[in-house]
Amino acid sequence: MATANQEEVRLLGKWASPFSNRIDLALKLKGVPYKYSEENLANKSDDLLKYNPVYKKVPILVHNGNPIAESLIILEYIDETWKNNPLLSEDPYERALARFWSKTLDDKILPAIWNACWSDEKGREKAVEEALEALKILEDEIKDKKFFGGETLGLVDIAANFIGYWVYILQEIAGLELLTLEKFPKVYKWSQEFINHPVIKEGLPPRDELFAFFKASASK
Repeated sequence: MATANQEEVRLLGKWASPFSNRIDLALKLKGVPYKYSEENLANKSDDLLKYNPVYKKVPILVHNGNPIAESLIILEYIDETWKNNPLLSEDPYERALARFWSKTLDDKILPAIWNACWSDEKGREKAVEEALEALKILEDEIKDKKFFGGETLGLVDIAANFIGYWVYILQEIAGLELLTLEKFPKVYKWSQEFINHPVIKEGLPPRDELFAFFKASASK
């Protein structure tokens, strides 16, 4: 019988998306070989529509012909399927906390920062204020830990890839200073640990290309 590592693994994604990148990073951390398919979201492929007919978006992981959608759900599936380099603790409370913070990132923190970077002049002051409040939540949570779960990369760190990498590019394009060493030293320090982790460093999209992509989007 084939093991999970020998089965076919495919990822449908978008190179500039932090949500797709989460899956890239998790598979690389686990050492899982996979086939990547870049999707054009303006002209969605038949596979994308077949594998995710409900939301019609990426990322989608297809494992042995079975599709899984939504990045946080995919991350947990990967962790349950490939047991090496665990993303979640074996302790039920720690697992629950990791799920809480991952969901908080998606529901509260990422949208606040995204809105601040893309807001017009009229709504910018309030959007920036909300983004700074969101980052303060993370600053209070990370404390003096190397990573959100402790000494090793875990689910929350992967879910926070937007904070560790994308935010610096977007705030530069927007002319904002949201996440800085002076304002949020603990989150800033975490972000440097995150992007300099050897697997993460290799798995992030090139900065220059990402900058050009979002700069072009901002000018439309």
